[in-house]
Amino acid sequence: MSKVAVVYWSGTGNTEAMAYYVTEGAKAAGAEVDVFTSAEFSADKAGEYPAIAFGCPSMGAEQLEESEFEPMFEEVKTKLGGKRIGLFGSYGWGDGEWMRIWEDDCSKLGCTMAAGPVLANGAPDDTAAEECRALGGALA
Repeated sequence: MSKVAVVYWSGTGNTEAMAYYVTEGAKAAGAEVDVFTSAEFSADKAGEYPAIAFGCPSMGAEQLEESEFEPMFEEVKTKLGGKRIGLFGSYGWGDGEWMRIWEDDCSKLGCTMAAGPVLANGAPDDTAAEECRALGGALA
């Protein structure tokens, strides 16, 4: 059974809802899934998982959340090479530039992207929910 970590930060609950759908998809595909907020995750924990889904909304000028999520991600970066990674997050404005930058960053680290990133404008609709479940399945 594969182990998947779902790690997220959510301010309004939209990205948290997406994390739930990713978890649902991974479990349906037979994975053992542990869910963490970004404050609960660390480089030590990252080493335990062959597959990790990271979820963070776009903040400010299309960037990752700065007080909790970005510092955690900077810390775990060194442990991500060779892992299967999935990215998801919600946004309220812009065109998803933060996600393209983040995906490029992961590729440069030597990660294998399990599937394309999933974006939701605001609360995840049925399409975004299905894409999140598919992302979870791809990580499993």
